[in-house]
Amino acid sequence: SDPSLGEHGFLNLQSSGLRLHYVSAGQGKGPLMLFLHGFPENWFSWRYQLREFQSRFHVVAVDLRGYGPSDAPRDVDCYTIDLLLVDIKDVILGLGYSKCVLVAHDWGALLAWHFSIYYPSLVERMVVVSGAPMSVYQDYSLHHISQFFRSHYMFLFQLPWLPEKLLSMSDFQILKTALTHHKTGIPRLTPNELEAFLYNFSQPGGLTGPLNYYRNLFRNFPLEPQELATPTLLLWGEKDTYLEQGLVEAISSRFVPGRLEAHILPGMGHWIPQSNPQEMHQYMWAFLQDLLD
Repeated sequence: SDPSLGEHGFLNLQSSGLRLHYVSAGQGKGPLMLFLHGFPENWFSWRYQLREFQSRFHVVAVDLRGYGPSDAPRDVDCYTIDLLLVDIKDVILGLGYSKCVLVAHDWGALLAWHFSIYYPSLVERMVVVSGAPMSVYQDYSLHHISQFFRSHYMFLFQLPWLPEKLLSMSDFQILKTALTHHKTGIPRLTPNELEAFLYNFSQPGGLTGPLNYYRNLFRNFPLEPQELATPTLLLWGEKDTYLEQGLVEAISSRFVPGRLEAHILPGMGHWIPQSNPQEMHQYMWAFLQDLLD
């Protein structure tokens, strides 16, 4: 509820009729900057970026379908990549824009990569943190068994009802550990901030929507490699627990030359937008400077 983060609102999506929650600031200040969160997160993951960029952009952080106060259909089939991409398109157009700067982390990053391939005219620039396109990820994991083991939880999440049960045991201890672990979690996360992530998961059915994203992951296996062309800033933590550094080179090999600026950030983990916002912001301002000139 901190007003420095922006105002809360809801958007009715044209295609699905679903209602998504978002937080918005800086309207009229410049281009649309749209933020897509990962798991187990929500719009609040972008609190530092909402404050930082509202002076020059219209910043909007959404709760993706299934998260927070956004509508959360129960059916697994409501969380296919195709439907999630249409949600993003409907958000951009519903806010009154024809394109945006798309900023994404983790699961949001996976969606952003696909969105830039299927809706290139709607994305002017991308900033992607800790996340690979699914086709790159699949190919890399098949050739690097170590990445396969880093992602073991994805296979558990394919099961019905059991993941919800496990993640909610002992007052969401697994999620608490993921978010606050002294080596692999988000540093300096306060108890209130932790609560901002866990509260919605603790509501009836609060975990099912987010887990349904994973239950749709392997529907399109194997994926054809796609050429990536949207001008993109890619930030990756050297010490990311879930994703190997080698994925950065694998992503680069799919890019149109000159369109990707990639940085592996020494000593940083998976949660860069929250753990190292200042460094992230420096890279972003430099990357977006010519849009603002």
